[in-house]
Order: sequence, then structure tokens, then C-alpha cells
Amino acid sequence: MEKLKILVVDDESRMRKLVKDFLNKSGYEVLEAGDGEAAVDLFLTEKEISLIILDVMMPKMDGWHVCREIRQYSKVPIIMLTAKSDERDELLGFELGVDEYVSKPFSPKILVARVEAILRRTGHIDNEEKLEAGGILIDKAAHQATLDGIPIELSYKEFELLTYFLENQGIALSREKILNHVWNYDYFGDARTIDTHVKKLRSKMGEKGEYIKTIWGMGYKFEVDV
Repeated sequence: MEKLKILVVDDESRMRKLVKDFLNKSGYEVLEAGDGEAAVDLFLTEKEISLIILDVMMPKMDGWHVCREIRQYSKVPIIMLTAKSDERDELLGFELGVDEYVSKPFSPKILVARVEAILRRTGHIDNEEKLEAGGILIDKAAHQATLDGIPIELSYKEFELLTYFLENQGIALSREKILNHVWNYDYFGDARTIDTHVKKLRSKMGEKGEYIKTIWGMGYKFEVDV
């Protein structure tokens, strides 16, 4: 199977190498650019780039400008990297069509998890039939979840919710995003229905329920404590 190509754009060579090494280990082909102009040129000449990891602060052309240029030609998924944690920057990124927004410093493993979640969402890689994290095993084909090998009884929506969490490990998920993906846009009730289902799911998961972290004012994040 041909490797998916990911373009990493950052003026810091050490940062590019760090990200490249982790992506290579996960089976991706990595292309590099050290400034915004080189990134746009490379994107326009190179075929079949599946995703771009793009730094904001760069010489010649910053990340926002690069994003605007690429969005004229393509809807390729873009993860924006920034040293800032400014909400205005984040909002600007989403307005420009950025798919994810990651503040430095970040965990390379979490970045790879975000890459894989986006590629699954956009159909570049197949959804795995089995997911595992922290002793939790999801078997999609059998519609069965186990904790340390012991089956747990989940409702249909609880199962879908837990599956969605495992597919998006380490990613902050808003209530609206969860509602749209798990309830498939067909639920017109209050987003607090998420809180009710999460509460029940945590209860059934026992100590492992702590892996579902609450992000106050936003939603939830599934993260296995190391």
C-alpha cells in the first residue's frame, strides 16, 4: 500500500525533524518546507499530499498567508502549529479552513493521533475494526466493548460515544462536534444530552472513566494517563 504524503512546514529544522521522525515511524511519507513560499510551491508541484502541518510564524510568507493560498486550490486537511495560545488566532485559523489547531509545545504522539483522526475523518485511511487504549478494547464488527478483557454492557449511543473518543485520543472535542458525529446531525435536543451519556458511560467504565476528561465550557477529551 502506498504511503500517504504529509507536508510539514516549519522554519525550525529541529521541529521538522522531530515531527518527521514520529510520522515516519507511523508509516507516513513526509515532505518538508522551511518557509511559506517553499510550502506553496511544493504543494502545487507535488501530487497527492494528504495533509499539511503548518507553522504560523515563518519567514517570507506566514502560515495564515500559506493557508489562504492553498485554500484557493484545495481543501486538503491543515493542522496549524503556533507558539501562541491566543483565542483570536484560533478563530482566524478556523475561518481560513484550518482543521485542527495545536499550540507549542506539544506532544508528538498527540500530534500523530490528531493526524490519524483527521485522515480517518476525511476517508484517507480506513476506520479500524478494533480500537484499543488503556485496557479498553472496542470491536466495531461485533459491536462489543471490553475492559481488561471483561465485556461491558453499553447502549448503542454509549458504544458509539466510546468509539468516537478512542478514535480521537488526545483531541479536545466540543459538545457540538460530538453531537454531530455520534448523533449524525439528526438530534435536535440540547447539547447537554452529551453530559448525560458521558456520566453514564463513565459510571460503567469504573476507574477507566477517568480517561474521559472534562474540558470546562467546551466538551471532553479522551486521554489515557501514562
